[in-house]
Amino acid sequence: MSLLDSVRVLGAMARITAPTLVDVARGSVDRGAIDDRARWFGRRVVELLDIQLTATGAEHVPRRAVVYMSNHQSHLDIPVLYATLPSPTIRMLAKAELFRIPLWGRGLRAAEFIEVDRGNHTRAVQSIEHAARLVQDGVSIWVAPEGTRSVDGRIGKLKKGGFHLALATGTPIVPVAIRGTIGILPRGGKVMRPHQLVSVQIGPSIDVAGRDLPDLMAQVSEFLVKNVENVTGNPR
Repeated sequence: MSLLDSVRVLGAMARITAPTLVDVARGSVDRGAIDDRARWFGRRVVELLDIQLTATGAEHVPRRAVVYMSNHQSHLDIPVLYATLPSPTIRMLAKAELFRIPLWGRGLRAAEFIEVDRGNHTRAVQSIEHAARLVQDGVSIWVAPEGTRSVDGRIGKLKKGGFHLALATGTPIVPVAIRGTIGILPRGGKVMRPHQLVSVQIGPSIDVAGRDLPDLMAQVSEFLVKNVENVTGNPR
């Protein structure tokens, strides 16, 4: 990817962060405006990187708040999901390091993104409680239950936090399989590769009523393995 393209992607990030910081200064952060900026950012990154994106399964998403659970291949998962997931309002659980980036972190907090500090149990619990309040207010939440980006595209062991959130709030889980973003920017990579094939497959929603934690975790893991690891050909 050329230096110019990298600058353009950073410019897209700035274009959604700067207005949010202005809103913070004015004391008038509007959720709908954040939704519009996030979707624009997703579509713009797909356009800049010339990602050959296909998405299926939007009809599976109920018209209510849900907990999306996807595998995690790359930092590019976030714009790709904003470009494809159909829920009008989506906020994401993100690692604490992102919130330490000057200005960007402040914008994330103001936009109701949820900071997760996995090294601090008390703060991790507070993050889930924050997410629960958003769900009850009609906001869908994206969780990457692996907890970190995959090195080789394989599905890692799932963590429990997002499942506790879904069970505590009675919110359906929508599993999402992402393939191909690892080819654009793998974990540890410094240079983005444009013109890649990426697919997003949205699975049928999972009703959590009467379900137990291990059963739900097994079902989501099975979906991800089947639709990420056990699919031949590109995208991987």
